[in-house]
Amino acid sequence: MNTAVLVVLLPIGAIIAWWLSRQRLMAKPWLEVGAIDQVGDTDASSLPPAAIGLGVFLAVVSSLFALFVSAYLMRMQVADWAQLPAPTLLWVNTGVLVLSSVALHYAQVAARRGQMEAVVDGLMAGGLFAVAFLVGQLLAWQQLNAAGYFLAANPANSFFYLFTGLHGLHLLGGLVALGMTIDKVWRGRDVSQIRLSVQLCAVYWHFLLALWIVLFTLLTPWVGDFAAICRQLLS
Repeated sequence: MNTAVLVVLLPIGAIIAWWLSRQRLMAKPWLEVGAIDQVGDTDASSLPPAAIGLGVFLAVVSSLFALFVSAYLMRMQVADWAQLPAPTLLWVNTGVLVLSSVALHYAQVAARRGQMEAVVDGLMAGGLFAVAFLVGQLLAWQQLNAAGYFLAANPANSFFYLFTGLHGLHLLGGLVALGMTIDKVWRGRDVSQIRLSVQLCAVYWHFLLALWIVLFTLLTPWVGDFAAICRQLLS
């Protein structure tokens, strides 16, 4: 199952590493050319504490979900496992989350260009799409319950609610940060003062989208069928 953990961690870890590299995390100030005070100022401002904190948080969340995914794949091999059908609504929810991530990216680009009106549009659209995604997830839960797929009925059901619930909680936390950023805009902050907040929100949304795609892939029925074929081949 170490391979399964790596399969989950590598794509998400690559995104985090790429983003941190763009923040000059690996910069070596002693090799920079220029005055000492200039080098210090450049390095100090290249990676704000909020960016470091988000990077560490994303690494922790990635590790947490990797452990859950490893447990999921191991538990799938037990005979009492009964894969539940993925509601069709999940495909719609995935598309909505993609739109939310695109809207946040639009806001990030607008903030970089100093276009405050476009920033507001992107933030508001991203927030609305994220709320629609959460509502869609709740509706998917209701559909499963109506069909008799309850939380404690089968281990597969429990993992489904665990994965979608944890992902939804992290998205709710992102909405709180997004709301604080929108509040700064409404208070008349200059675009230069909110640029970092918009960037961090966009990075977090891209991370949640990548994480959801991994989870959605695991929760679809073909994963259980593939595991059953592997068990037959190995037996």
